[in-house]
Amino acid sequence: MTRTFLAAACALSLAAAPLPAQEAEDERGFGLMERGAELFFRGILEEMGPAMRDFRNFAEGVEPAMRDFLAEMGPALKGILEEVEDWSVYHPPEMLPNGDIIMRRKEKLDPEEAPEGEVDI
Repeated sequence: MTRTFLAAACALSLAAAPLPAQEAEDERGFGLMERGAELFFRGILEEMGPAMRDFRNFAEGVEPAMRDFLAEMGPALKGILEEVEDWSVYHPPEMLPNGDIIMRRKEKLDPEEAPEGEVDI
């Protein structure tokens, strides 16, 4: 009985404590994971480099037109942003055949909830 107990105690003590070789392997494994992640991200940067340069060139070409657009339309867009309280109650804008752009409400307002005042048509 005591031999069985001693054998079990010895086996448990060996299984519970990590061996020096296991500790070195775990540290090396973490180093390999770091190295793998580093190589992965370096590869992504190398692959995305040309696309980012192309996008920068595109943005530099579009910048003057965007500045003109914002200078001309900025005040009108600011007025719309101040007037609309919750954009989630509207469908995306639609362009009509005559060129008008409209935004429809997802749910129609009840007559008693409708805002007072004139309606521009």
